[in-house]
Amino acid sequence: MNVIRSSSGWIEVITGSMFSGKTEELIRRVHRTEYARQKCQVFKPEIDNRYEVEYIVSHSQMKASSERVSSVAEIRRLVEADTEVVAIDEVQFFGDEIVELCTELADAGKRVIVAGLDQDYRGLPFGPMPTLMAIAEYVTKNLAICVKCGNPANRTQRLSGGTDTVLVGAADIYEARCRNCHIVIESDEEKF
Repeated sequence: MNVIRSSSGWIEVITGSMFSGKTEELIRRVHRTEYARQKCQVFKPEIDNRYEVEYIVSHSQMKASSERVSSVAEIRRLVEADTEVVAIDEVQFFGDEIVELCTELADAGKRVIVAGLDQDYRGLPFGPMPTLMAIAEYVTKNLAICVKCGNPANRTQRLSGGTDTVLVGAADIYEARCRNCHIVIESDEEKF
């Protein structure tokens, strides 16, 4: 990663399928800000109730303190003036208004690090992610390993749970799949 000096802010996006290490990478970057003694605030959507309430937690159980929020407006209210780094996990759940907030924070001189799924379970672009990737200074796309064939996996296979775009879960509902092994399901009756 190139270093940007001065009071300029920027946006970093960490993306990929489920089980690709997005949250792990976000936590790693947050911990590095702590070593540098930079003030960092971490946020996650209230909908993400998979692990611990006051932490973002990776599937491998790495964690960092965070604040649960219900909206972009709440993040805007909670970001303190002297905060140097703002980190947001599961950013795809916040909708398009998150793009404006990330831009405002970067324009105000803050480093903004967001992590989220780039595709939904159907393999379609997920919420604000395409726009965030387009305006970001840095984009890291992680790949998982396909559970069916072992190839690089960039898709998330839903195993059950209907056809709503948003369904919070982990290995009980999802697995990583490559392009060839991913199957788009339209109902719970379809087999894979």
